[in-house]
Amino acid sequence: MLRAVLLAALLAAPPAEPAPVDYAAERAAIARYQDANQRLQDAGWRLARANAPFCAQVIPAIGLQVQDMASYGGPDVARKALGLTRDFAVNAAAAGSPAALSGAFTRNREIVRLGNSDPNDWPAAPPMAWERTTRAHEHIDAMLAEHGGIAITFADGTQARITPVEVCATRFDLYAGEHRAFANGTRVIFGIDSPAYGYAEAVFTALVAHELAHNVLGHDAWLDRNGRKPGNVRRIEREADRLVPWLLANAGYDPAAGAAFMRQWGKQNDGGIRLRRTHDGWDERAENMAAEVPLVRAVLAAEGRADWAAHFRREIDLAL
Repeated sequence: MLRAVLLAALLAAPPAEPAPVDYAAERAAIARYQDANQRLQDAGWRLARANAPFCAQVIPAIGLQVQDMASYGGPDVARKALGLTRDFAVNAAAAGSPAALSGAFTRNREIVRLGNSDPNDWPAAPPMAWERTTRAHEHIDAMLAEHGGIAITFADGTQARITPVEVCATRFDLYAGEHRAFANGTRVIFGIDSPAYGYAEAVFTALVAHELAHNVLGHDAWLDRNGRKPGNVRRIEREADRLVPWLLANAGYDPAAGAAFMRQWGKQNDGGIRLRRTHDGWDERAENMAAEVPLVRAVLAAEGRADWAAHFRREIDLAL
């Protein structure tokens, strides 16, 4: 009887009002992500641009990353929080890139056309739908490769035409809810919870350089051919560590920042790193990075650039 009375009371009660959306908090959360992403894009662009003369694979790029509201957990909330009418907008323009230097690509500026295509009209299945973002970046890359530039139109009707420059063939992506940094051959994936975000700029960039090193040295494809057993992974990790000072030097950073990163990160994560069979101990890794610095400095002094394509000693044979 009591159960029936309670049920009747619940059925008679008016539905609870949904909690109001705190749009200021939503904007702050998006801004935190974008601040972290901007730092990654700035570091990645600086490394990829400066080392392009030595990379086996280069692509034309403008340093632009777009965002799609369909990729958010609450697309309608994100759209309103950012003041957008439709879904596509600027996410980041890497410092020093053609997009940033144009002055047109301010954060969250609404985009209605990439070349002759409106990405807002492409099909999507929100929420958390990342496919259109990938398609947009691939479309931009294709336009740059085929036409030597791209015209991008904004919601206010103005247009910016951007001409690319060559960079090492890698994209830099930030992942929410992730603390690792890793590379897959074509991308560097960085977790927003990486402890490196608490480090100084050059030391932070050293971790980005380590992941970029995997891509420019062809490690993922080599492991596919030779197997991902611990000994092979250890070899490519050691090689990526040793390339870090070269990549940093060309981008205008102190090549010793690689060893500084390893010491700072290693001391904070000592037990976990020492237990991983695929990596040397952090202290040995720091020593390997530091040992490379005198050669980098000597090549810089003699040639004006750290030409690792000519002077870097490989630990693997890419022909295998």
